[in-house]
Amino acid sequence: MSMEGVAMATAEAGTRGRPVTAGLTLFAVLAVATFVGALAIGPFTIAPGRVFAVLWDWITGSVPAGSLRERIVVLDVRLPRAIVGALAGSGMAVAGALMQGVFRNPLADPSLVGVAPGAALAAVAFVVFGAPLLALLPQPLQVVGLPLAAFAGGLVTTLVIARLAEHDGRTSVATLLFAGLALGALASAGTGVMVFLASEQQTRDFLFWTLGSLGGATWMKAALAAPFVLGLLAIAAGLARGLDALALGEAEAFHAGVSVERLKRTAVVAVAAGVGAAVAATGVVGFVGLVVPHLARLVIGPSHRALVPASALLGAAVLLGADILARMIAAPAELPLGVVTALVGAPFFLWLLLKRRAFVG
Repeated sequence: MSMEGVAMATAEAGTRGRPVTAGLTLFAVLAVATFVGALAIGPFTIAPGRVFAVLWDWITGSVPAGSLRERIVVLDVRLPRAIVGALAGSGMAVAGALMQGVFRNPLADPSLVGVAPGAALAAVAFVVFGAPLLALLPQPLQVVGLPLAAFAGGLVTTLVIARLAEHDGRTSVATLLFAGLALGALASAGTGVMVFLASEQQTRDFLFWTLGSLGGATWMKAALAAPFVLGLLAIAAGLARGLDALALGEAEAFHAGVSVERLKRTAVVAVAAGVGAAVAATGVVGFVGLVVPHLARLVIGPSHRALVPASALLGAAVLLGADILARMIAAPAELPLGVVTALVGAPFFLWLLLKRRAFVG
């Protein structure tokens, strides 16, 4: 390449890099702002300056200067809630970016591999039949019995789907899709049977869980979800180069040195574990995995090296922002989180469908 060509390529790369950096900076600012807002906003409003003071005293071990009420609200109620929300939003969004990359389809989301239906079936089964088992668990684990059951259900369902899609050492994306739809429908039917058998109180408990909420977030739930979600983020970052190559086709990615089969299996298992942990902690919260990667892609472009961190930051900001709205719209009551994300995500999904139809047509 001539010196002139090198200069042009360098200039073009620099031009592409500036929007990516600006986009990542914007998403980071949004994530921090919504995190602080989640700590400050609620029935008992606390000024952001006081929030920072309480956090600083807690981190440094200084003598607390704020009121006892402020410290309890920030540290014991809202901080674990905000951490769980940030983890769940990041995990769902990155899982959506991974699924869209693996399926090479902008309409793919984590539900295609059966995480949510499997988690819902296990959750309602635990609500209906889990009381005797719950009594056998140690006291600290009793409060997380339902999340653990949901996580196990989502993970097992996805692993079964992945096994069905594997043949002769290869994972068929089409079979993965159809197996996910079939087992998802079967799990939903099983959920319906469980709801039919449930008492009125059990049905109410399960319905509340399926609508999604951060109201039950605790430090233990945050600790249980963190390793799986952070593992998903790390794996997704490691798969970014392969996903970029896969966008050109499986054959092209293989010739570029990408182990396509290992990439697909790794992505599916990572999504199952990360989203399973997120769903277990928050309940079923829809559209985050579908909408957020698209919004991030509009700002920073299609490269997964930037899309993965952008989706993580924007996913955290979107879910925390939705939680703030859920607390404000019907205050002092709390609107289910899944309702808020659906109200925003469903119109975006319809717009995406119409845009895709117009493009194809």
